[in-house]
Amino acid sequence: MSAFRRSKNENEGGPGRTVPGERGLVAGGDIGLGVPGDGNEITVRDIVTGDNNSITHQYHLPAKRGPLWPHQVGVVPLPARSFQHRGEGDRLRAAVEGGGTAVLSQVLTGMGGVGKTQLAAEYARAAWDDGGLDVLVWVTASARSAVVSGFAQAGVELCRADTDDPEQAAKQFLAWLAPKPGQRPCRWLIVLDDVADPNDLIVHPDDPAHRYSLWPPASPHGRVLLTTRRRDAALFGEGRRRIEVGLFTPDESLAYLTASLNAQGRTEPADQLTALAHDLGHLPLALAQATAYLIDSGETAAAYRHLLADRATTLDHLAPDALPDEQGTALAAAWSLSIDRADTLRPAGLARPMLHLAALLDANGIPQDVLTGQSARAYLAAHRTTTGPTPQQTPVSPADAVRTLRALDRLSLIDHQRDTPYQAVRVHQLIQRATRETLTPHQHHQATRTAADALWAAWPDVERDTDFAQVLRTNADGLTRYAEDALYRPGVHPVLYRLGLSLGESGQVTAAIDHFQHLTDITDNRLGEDHPDTLTTRGNLAVMRGEAGDAAGAAQAFADLLADRIRVLGEDHPQTLTTRGNLAAMRGEAGDAAGAAQAYADLLADRIRVQGEDHPQTLITRGNLARWLGQARDAAGAAQAFTGLLESMVPVLGEDHPDTLTTRNNLAVMLRDAGDADGAAQAFADLLADRIRVLGEDHPQTLIARNNLAAMRGEAGDAAGAVQAFAGLLESMVRVLGEDHPQTLTTRGNLAAMRGEAGDAAGAAQAYADLLADRIRVQGEDHPHLPIIRQNLEHWRKEAERMPEPGGDHS
Repeated sequence: MSAFRRSKNENEGGPGRTVPGERGLVAGGDIGLGVPGDGNEITVRDIVTGDNNSITHQYHLPAKRGPLWPHQVGVVPLPARSFQHRGEGDRLRAAVEGGGTAVLSQVLTGMGGVGKTQLAAEYARAAWDDGGLDVLVWVTASARSAVVSGFAQAGVELCRADTDDPEQAAKQFLAWLAPKPGQRPCRWLIVLDDVADPNDLIVHPDDPAHRYSLWPPASPHGRVLLTTRRRDAALFGEGRRRIEVGLFTPDESLAYLTASLNAQGRTEPADQLTALAHDLGHLPLALAQATAYLIDSGETAAAYRHLLADRATTLDHLAPDALPDEQGTALAAAWSLSIDRADTLRPAGLARPMLHLAALLDANGIPQDVLTGQSARAYLAAHRTTTGPTPQQTPVSPADAVRTLRALDRLSLIDHQRDTPYQAVRVHQLIQRATRETLTPHQHHQATRTAADALWAAWPDVERDTDFAQVLRTNADGLTRYAEDALYRPGVHPVLYRLGLSLGESGQVTAAIDHFQHLTDITDNRLGEDHPDTLTTRGNLAVMRGEAGDAAGAAQAFADLLADRIRVLGEDHPQTLTTRGNLAAMRGEAGDAAGAAQAYADLLADRIRVQGEDHPQTLITRGNLARWLGQARDAAGAAQAFTGLLESMVPVLGEDHPDTLTTRNNLAVMLRDAGDADGAAQAFADLLADRIRVLGEDHPQTLIARNNLAAMRGEAGDAAGAVQAFAGLLESMVRVLGEDHPQTLTTRGNLAAMRGEAGDAAGAAQAYADLLADRIRVQGEDHPHLPIIRQNLEHWRKEAERMPEPGGDHS
């Protein structure tokens, strides 16, 4: 260890020596005296500490000796401009009310930029100003050497420690803090700000003979406050209270922006400031730097929001020329050191590529399975950050991927709580943006395609868990928002189709139409009108138009698509055959049941010729033919056809396949139409139980099964029971599908009819009147269901007029 170089005028004076004519105050077992001499500063260079890092440091010693209490070591940061009082500060102060019997250690933890240092500084200043402290020590603790130097400075100033040995001086100060019987108690507060690594509080961690801790000792009169981005268990032991520091609340954000601008004579509309705070994710650091930018540049909040939304504008370009509030780091670099350190944690080298994937998905919740699946793990293995000879393609296990998420969580770069639904990962939107801005175009493309692969692989074929399906859709939306271009090269990624179909399956038909219309416009422009992906997208758009009730429009769209399919792919291509089937279905929905049945009969012959009798698509075509035969008034023949189809379908697809369940539903409908009410009722009841088991209670197909069973109760004469069943179903429909979904509107019509059959003609008439208005609002004046609703409305109005008023004369 190199020695300190002393100034020429320095006088020697070791611990315990007294100077004639002056008295020192004895405190804590050591004589707290200044070094006699002419008051020159002692310059200390090349302090070598246990982590072999060297720094240049200056010790400032008092020029005169005398009472050293109250005494402050280190510089407490000044208050930030328009500092906001926060609930975390109240929790800090509440923890020490009434004192304590042991060292009271509190740890402020949170992501970079949430204001931990400012909260600690406010707490320290208040404790000092209130006269509740004898000694305050503030240490910027971003490295072990900084902690040792800070404690050594305190040892020199308070204990006359030897300046030649900083480690010994730090030890002496820590020993001085320990209470000693019979001596005057010292009330102290030590703040260790920005601890980067729990191991930085251990000197010589790998040398048991010389290892010691830098945690202050227990004292009934001492307090320790530590700020850190870390969440390691080593920081939160017995006697250490953890306080999570989060983002500003929306009200705190608005108050901060308003006060900061007003202090400079600036005013902005409250709605723009509220929107700006939302755009910045209520991160205090981002709000402070945005405010400084507005003041320096003279830009409005609206203009700043426009720049922020522009993908060509990086966070670096949005930083002010001079950082406010003594900040040392611009927003874009606020988390770079944390990412570097996370990459060193085990499993080493995976944190950065994991963050690349998380930066492209939904900030508010990414299912763990998406980030730990095979696609994500292959990406981590291929992009592992290495500094040595470790092979790039070392496999990454699922456990390694989870440990990587935990490492990012320990550095407060993500929030990964095991007890949240789907063990979801949350990432602040500005960390995501800063991460994306570090990627080259090639890296961005690779990460985007991988995130899409991972999302698609995690998406179940049957969306039994409707909440999980919504989370996946939200993540797909985020991916298209951040990186849509990459999802069309070299072709449309399947996750974009899955997103649109999931919207339709969940009942969000209008959103599905908008999605596929957008997809059609892009594929037509980028890939060309004859590209297979363009044709597929057009087909999905037509399907959703039919789901929305526009059967005639869907039929025309399928007719146009069929001509292009035949021209581009040929008459026997599977996609051409599928388009023929969809066109036949829409013809039937538009009112031509006989034409639909004939079209399906022709298609079935071609399916058998091209694909074989047992092909799943052939079986589906058989089912559609049977359905439209029934619609064409041959219910008995249709029931027989469905019975035979089930016998063929179960061995090929299985009993629980969605198409098998649909066939059972259609068979029950045909049994009802053929007059077998008891058989139909039993079939619907059995089907409902299986759909709940296979698909879940909230799946749209399960809701349809409930609708059919309720209708059977009404047809069996139990109108009151049917009313109760439809009322319960309607609540589920609204919750799952929404108030304006076609199936929800159909259920309202069924409920209205059963209310009339149960004797409430006036209630039925009012229900049909309300339904008519909503049908017109949602589906337009030309919807084919409107004439039926008007007829039912007129019928129940007449019935209500014939019924006597309640309580009237019935004689």
